[in-house]
Amino acid sequence: MFHIDCSKSYIMVVGCGALGNEVLKNLTLMGVQHIVAVDFDSVEIGNLTRSVLFRKSDAQSKRYKTDVIAERLKELNPQLDIKTIRGDIVYDVGLGLIKQMNVVIGCVDSQWARFCINRYCMRAGVPWVDGGISELEGTVRVFVPGINCYACNLGPEGLKDLKRRMPCTGIIRRHEEAASVPTTSLIASVIGAVQVQEALKLLEPKALSEGSLESMCGKMFYYEGEHLTTRLVNFQAWDDDCAEHECWEPVTHTKLTPKMSVSKALQLLRTELAAHEVKISLLNDCFVDYVEERASDRRWEVMLPGRKVEGFVERHERLSGIPLSGLYQHEYRQLDENFPYKELTLADIGLPACDVLYVSADGRKQFVEME
Repeated sequence: MFHIDCSKSYIMVVGCGALGNEVLKNLTLMGVQHIVAVDFDSVEIGNLTRSVLFRKSDAQSKRYKTDVIAERLKELNPQLDIKTIRGDIVYDVGLGLIKQMNVVIGCVDSQWARFCINRYCMRAGVPWVDGGISELEGTVRVFVPGINCYACNLGPEGLKDLKRRMPCTGIIRRHEEAASVPTTSLIASVIGAVQVQEALKLLEPKALSEGSLESMCGKMFYYEGEHLTTRLVNFQAWDDDCAEHECWEPVTHTKLTPKMSVSKALQLLRTELAAHEVKISLLNDCFVDYVEERASDRRWEVMLPGRKVEGFVERHERLSGIPLSGLYQHEYRQLDENFPYKELTLADIGLPACDVLYVSADGRKQFVEME
């Protein structure tokens, strides 16, 4: 029998659309007590026919999906401990938080988002369950560190193509929006149920190792509703040389917080890591202090994380008419004693709470977790 105690488990769900609605509803009904829900979007009228937790009033008032999710799931289980993050999994979720999870469930609709979820879960040593839906088709895949990696399954050519299209955290190469295909509530129900089933199995590693439960890890479940077809195919790859599944261990816990200035952060790291020179690498983003028009050398101060620069340009009256190809951005990809804006906070730079920082301490690689 499939009996699993979910009350002490921590599960993160990335994406709160049609598929995320089903997954979150199922997790709550199955008794999971600790859930983290991540999404940056607001409820729209088009979501209502496919998302069980959203209402017309939510769309009319443009409420954020995470706010609605927390409210509706609490109605199902008032004792539920739910944390919501209104943001992007790529930039706004600290790796330290992911390390606290037992399982991550991906309910996203872009290859880039899946790639990033995989990267962070591999760094944190946390398994994750991917789901994808399109009209009457859907897939589920399970990725476990040391066994199966999403990036490795892309293969060299697929990975090369993805990296060519990776959004640059600035204005020179624009973010490629994922094509979104309308989905039905039926396929979301089917795929969401399978995702939760596989996620709950991962909470019982002993049962999996003994064979009383069988995980889908290394396989792909495919469902096609028009002709009622299901298939389970091999989908496993693990390349020891793949840089995307480097496990970030060991992690040093510090008193760093996002509200701390760069100057104080560097000073604290020098003390705690017993180092004369420390450098914090900005691996997921960059910091841009100004943009410059290539034709005239005119400069405009920006002082924002790279991911926010494009919006800044679009809103700026004097910049909005200049094509992005006509602009150059001046950026920083590490914080050290040469960084000229050390009065800024780590949050100003774009680092989220509970993030794990990649730090060089006198040339030694260190992984440092913020509070």
